[in-house]
Amino acid sequence: MPLSPPSPPQAQAPARPDAEPRSQSPSRPAAGVEGHDVSSHQRDVDWRSAETKGARFVYVKATESTAYRNPYFARQYDGAGAAGLLRGAYHFALPDTSSGNAQAAYFVRNGGAWRADGRTLPPALDIEYDPYARRRACYGLSPAAMVRWIKDFSDEVERETGRTPVYATTHWWNTRTGSSRAFAARHALWPARYDAAAPGVLPAGWSTWTFWQHDTTGSVPGDQDLFHGSPAGLDRLARG
Repeated sequence: MPLSPPSPPQAQAPARPDAEPRSQSPSRPAAGVEGHDVSSHQRDVDWRSAETKGARFVYVKATESTAYRNPYFARQYDGAGAAGLLRGAYHFALPDTSSGNAQAAYFVRNGGAWRADGRTLPPALDIEYDPYARRRACYGLSPAAMVRWIKDFSDEVERETGRTPVYATTHWWNTRTGSSRAFAARHALWPARYDAAAPGVLPAGWSTWTFWQHDTTGSVPGDQDLFHGSPAGLDRLARG
């Protein structure tokens, strides 16, 4: 049954409950390009200020399941672009409410489309422990069924946009997909680990990460992220 339209703000992904715990000795993250991610929780963002403070990219929550759209998405996404930030959209998955195909199509129609303009980052999928029923961490799906759901989402996003989505996952992946290696070769990874010098052990199949959420608060609104590479590398990712 589709998720009823929520009372904003909805789940603030990807501030993820599956992120590795904070280390005892916080340290500065590894070198890379600084950015952040926002949702309806951040509402109206001062993008010029974020850019001045060092942000070069942002991911904006667009949708959740097939019944929720971030009411601030358009002005957050367009405002970031006007300030000169690379921007991308992400979808918060609820695999127990509808199929991967349906959620991907809803996402693309409501902000997840990719443009070959050199300013648009590939779409992202945030899939993690169920924030509404924590005892159903895998949404009632077996690992094999979860892998099929993710594949259906990915295939539909690629069919509609030409880009494979970035995955925002941490150790949830190994337990809830049976350590599937089906996606690592063609999909970028976006893990979460806070107050640490590196993202730590990566999910099965991945040998490197592309984005890393290293804190839930910082100098810019929302969650603090890092791109694993140079500004030129980030531009290449946007260009496809």
